[in-house]
Amino acid sequence: MLAKGMLQFALLGAGWVLWLLVLLSIGVVAITIERAIYLLRDGTNRAALASAVDRFLRSGNTGDFRDQVSGLSGFEARILSSGMEVHHKGVEAMQRAMEGTALAEKMRMERGLAYLATVGSNAPFVGLFGTVLGIIKAFHDLALDSSNASGAVMAGISEALVATAIGLLVAIPAVVLYNALSRAVKNRLNRSESLADLVLAQVVTGGQADGR
Repeated sequence: MLAKGMLQFALLGAGWVLWLLVLLSIGVVAITIERAIYLLRDGTNRAALASAVDRFLRSGNTGDFRDQVSGLSGFEARILSSGMEVHHKGVEAMQRAMEGTALAEKMRMERGLAYLATVGSNAPFVGLFGTVLGIIKAFHDLALDSSNASGAVMAGISEALVATAIGLLVAIPAVVLYNALSRAVKNRLNRSESLADLVLAQVVTGGQADGR
């Protein structure tokens, strides 16, 4: 009974697998566009932030710097602002605040990337599964009609192999896009960490005493 049921499932062929791969590819495109827009919109104005940090490194006035970064938008400004809000509690409090905010920002920026990684690693196997189903169906059709054996088998197998090709076609862009977006997130976090270290160094060397 079970074997018969599994055979009926296999005889559905690779058609539904192809549609599944199409849906997965649509999800890849949608997430990539959404993430790209998010990253572009959530960046801090680099010129304004660089000017504020440079002025703080020269003057050490934490009050002015806190006001400047709090007036900026974007994840970099939010990370620095979280530290400056607690600068009166000491360097360790600043460091913990900025690290915690950076972790939260990292989670926001990486939202949806797991889907790209999952599709990239599993789409070839989904395509291969469709190919296996297609081959099973081809040989079953051959068993029912052996008068045109060669043509039936070759046509069925060629159609089944399309599933593997589509699986690779979906997986390769997904992996490339995942790597690109992950690299962009990593670069942003590294840049934020560098700025946070500069601010902390300035506070340690005497900036904390000014503008409380």
